[in-house]
Amino acid sequence: MQITPYLHFNGQCEAAFKFYEQCLGGKILMMMNHGESPMAGEVPVDWHAKIMHARMSVGEVLLMGSDAPPDRYETPRGFSVSLGTDTAAEAERIFNRLAAGGTVQMPIQPTFWAERFGMVVDRFDIPWMVNCEKKP
Repeated sequence: MQITPYLHFNGQCEAAFKFYEQCLGGKILMMMNHGESPMAGEVPVDWHAKIMHARMSVGEVLLMGSDAPPDRYETPRGFSVSLGTDTAAEAERIFNRLAAGGTVQMPIQPTFWAERFGMVVDRFDIPWMVNCEKKP
């Protein structure tokens, strides 16, 4: 079994996934907009460029997402995408990239369980927890 985060965006899915690809060192495997889909004729023309489905790999993990119709979009809350890194430097680099234009909820810092831990909501309204656990 695999659990995969599926993120919904307010019309910014393409920009978000391109940003995450660079920030996280991922690779976009698939990105289809509504205009490219077999259902293009059933979608308003102003939604043809919005993303119907995107899939990206980050190492062995998948991240998926799409643009939510305006009447269905809600600002994400009640969860965070948790990201674990191997080094404190990598945690700080990723955290700082995610924080650019976003809102820091807890600055990245040493904690009793981690070399570095921080919480941020990025500029696309996605909440993240960045963690580099202490080495035993």
